[in-house]
Amino acid sequence: MSAAPLDPVNKGGQEEAREIAASPSSTGSGNEAPPPGRPKAEPASRPEAAPAAEPKSPPPSGRGAGGGSANPRRRAREFVVQGLYQWQVGGQDLASIQVQAEAVPGFDKADGVLYLALLEGAIHQAPALREALEPHIARPWNEISPIERGILLLAACELLHHPETPYRVIINEAIELAKTFGGTDGHKFVNGVLDKLAPLARPQEAKRNR
Repeated sequence: MSAAPLDPVNKGGQEEAREIAASPSSTGSGNEAPPPGRPKAEPASRPEAAPAAEPKSPPPSGRGAGGGSANPRRRAREFVVQGLYQWQVGGQDLASIQVQAEAVPGFDKADGVLYLALLEGAIHQAPALREALEPHIARPWNEISPIERGILLLAACELLHHPETPYRVIINEAIELAKTFGGTDGHKFVNGVLDKLAPLARPQEAKRNR
């Protein structure tokens, strides 16, 4: 949650205080008017409020996870992408991510078993998944947006550890997630990376689909 900005300085009150200080009728130390020719001291300025903190969840470019697809499995993947964003950017752990997701309207319509399996798998196996992905990425991992990194981790987890889902379905779902949450051309980038990884992760399936 963004920190509330400091109250604006009461300019009227400052001016009134200066007028009282400059008045000949003012008495007491520190309230006398300055001698003629000497510039009147200006009051110390109040420091500006700190900038608002960045949001801890990805701003969806289209549908959000809470009001996303009617398909329970796609809805589960949408929540996983948001959870992976929270894990990467906010440093939240699996338990807190799950608690927050369950409080979002519409989570009950997601495939809860798939959601937990993919979220746990992507987080716990992130180093190995990243190692599988990086040979197919032309730029450093940290230069990829956290949303697209999350989509790639999710898809790599499915490709390598969930053979029950066809690899073409996994790639298509990742593309749709990138269109929903990612940047303008994020879906093209995700598609290109997964097209290279899929034949290596599913060689027999790739041969059958040639």
